[in-house]
Amino acid sequence: MRVIDGARGGGQILRTSLALSIVTGEPFAIERIRAGRRRPGLMRQHLTSVRAAATVGAAELEGDELGSESVTFRPTGVVAGDHSFHVSTAGSAGLVLQTVLPPLLTASAPSQIELRGGTHAAWAPPYDFLERTFLPVVARMGPTLSSKLTRHGFYPAGGGRFEVTIEPSAELGRLELLDRGEVHAMSGTVLSAGLAPGIAHREARELVERTGWDADAFRVLELPKRHGPGNALFVVVESEACAAVFTSFGRKGVAARTVAHDAADQALRYLASGAPVGPHLADQLLVPLAIGAGGAFRTSRPLDEHLTTNAALIREWLGVSIEIEEESETTAVVEVAAR
Repeated sequence: MRVIDGARGGGQILRTSLALSIVTGEPFAIERIRAGRRRPGLMRQHLTSVRAAATVGAAELEGDELGSESVTFRPTGVVAGDHSFHVSTAGSAGLVLQTVLPPLLTASAPSQIELRGGTHAAWAPPYDFLERTFLPVVARMGPTLSSKLTRHGFYPAGGGRFEVTIEPSAELGRLELLDRGEVHAMSGTVLSAGLAPGIAHREARELVERTGWDADAFRVLELPKRHGPGNALFVVVESEACAAVFTSFGRKGVAARTVAHDAADQALRYLASGAPVGPHLADQLLVPLAIGAGGAFRTSRPLDEHLTTNAALIREWLGVSIEIEEESETTAVVEVAAR
């Protein structure tokens, strides 16, 4: 049985291993999960990912309990169909999707996945990124993907809900994203739930000031108070290649100016790089490319540690070549060979 050292990274090591185990049918054990973290072992969202993977992979499972630092996973197939996965805290529902989506992309039947938990929380892909960036790009490889958000879920309350429908393809085609092409639109949205209205409007004004874009490009969306408290900013750059989404989250004691400038600066760095693929999409594209016909993309620098860690793990699992060439101070090209 393959044994994975979970101390090499955070929950990403676990999620990628679960996805690739189902795709290949190869069992594995992971030890020292999230070792070195303040609270090592499985947190609620990791536990939901493990159990969701066990459902989709019809897997035998050992060690699936909160705080567990080792898990053994033995998949027996790919179970398409209707599934519902619930993170009972504000833990990221998007990361649960990241775990189960790869094997369902080429399953023998369609699937509809309901996910509950955090939809807009720091250190995880927010729903808007999944809807506007990740799912549309993966769909170019063959499957038909759609999503619908029915409730926002912010930290610490959670309670969000969205659905993803997957019409699989027999195999995933090659994907190349090397040139950005023309930038069609640049815009931003400020989400606010259960906060004083002035906060969101100050953030919107700061976005205008920092980016220099027209004020009409930004909007404030006030959500029902029961969805909060919560505050998130999205800056979107739409080009011929794809839409890039950059996010910042409001936090208690952090000025509106700081929150707005964080999201704006991410977008401005991306625009200055000339690359089509932002740092978060770069990390998340590796698994779909590696289990399909491969591909290549140009991404902005500096490279996120998640990208290099994920690339090393995928090489071990699949034996595929993943080459990362840092071609300039602002860009790198990632080439993933066909499996």
